[in-house]
Amino acid sequence: KQNCRYWSHRHPRELVQKPLHSSKVTVRCAVAAFAIIGPYLFEDERGNACTVTSERYAHMLQDSFIPRLQGLTVNKTTYFQQDGATSHTAKIAMNILRPLFHGNVISRYGDIAWPARSPDLSVCDFYLWGYLKSVVYCEPSPPTTQELKLRKQEEISRIPVDVLRRAMSSVHDRLAECEQRNGGHLEDVIFRVE
Repeated sequence: KQNCRYWSHRHPRELVQKPLHSSKVTVRCAVAAFAIIGPYLFEDERGNACTVTSERYAHMLQDSFIPRLQGLTVNKTTYFQQDGATSHTAKIAMNILRPLFHGNVISRYGDIAWPARSPDLSVCDFYLWGYLKSVVYCEPSPPTTQELKLRKQEEISRIPVDVLRRAMSSVHDRLAECEQRNGGHLEDVIFRVE
């Protein structure tokens, strides 16, 4: 095929076929000091990862996020932060989020503006995704996408509440450091969560 190249000293006609795109898992989680809501997997009818559109995101909010949120403590001091992805900031999604968080939606087009190239100040960015990578991939790579999904779900359920509290409290330290750097990224700063 045009995009396949294989170089070998032993056998010049040996072929190794690999798919052009590896299997993916599209996961959404919400992290608070008292719980993780999720994971929610964005999948099509066959269980394959799919693109997160504004309609799919709104569906996830209504059918998964809001029901889980109702059993937790949410009040006028609870903030909801998300990145500026188009699916997150579409009118359909923002119309669902604003009434839930009483003017405390931190996002592009939200009640509180979040910078376009923000320095990864959310707990998902600076803690959760890196932590999951370190524990899910410490064993040999999952043989199937289904195994990868199960490992992520298991590891998320094992995160203790005290770790979540420490992660959330480090947001204040990160914000202070970011402010001290005039909004710059925190690439060379190490914060300890665990």
